[in-house]
Amino acid sequence: MLFDVRTYRCKPGTINRHLALYKELGMGPQTSALGGQPLAYLIAETGEINSYLHIWQYKDAADRAAKRAVMMADNGWQNYLAESAKLGALEHQQTSLMVPAPFWTPKA
Repeated sequence: MLFDVRTYRCKPGTINRHLALYKELGMGPQTSALGGQPLAYLIAETGEINSYLHIWQYKDAADRAAKRAVMMADNGWQNYLAESAKLGALEHQQTSLMVPAPFWTPKA
């Protein structure tokens, strides 16, 4: 099992516009290509405000690579990326690929 944990920080005052754009243009192509909803999609209430994260679950690195290739080839996803770049809300991204601790069994 592989977890793709992605954390993004938006410029102050832009997170709501960015998330609305994702809901309108990005969510459909992304969830279709990646095989469903993320494990979590969360917005910061404290700490690093103006940030959000999402966690995607894959069988392994090959599963992740295959699904992300489908997503990157999708015209709808490419349109979302272009519109997101025009909006200019994102100022930082961090991606962490993580595996379960030896004593934890994720729910399928």
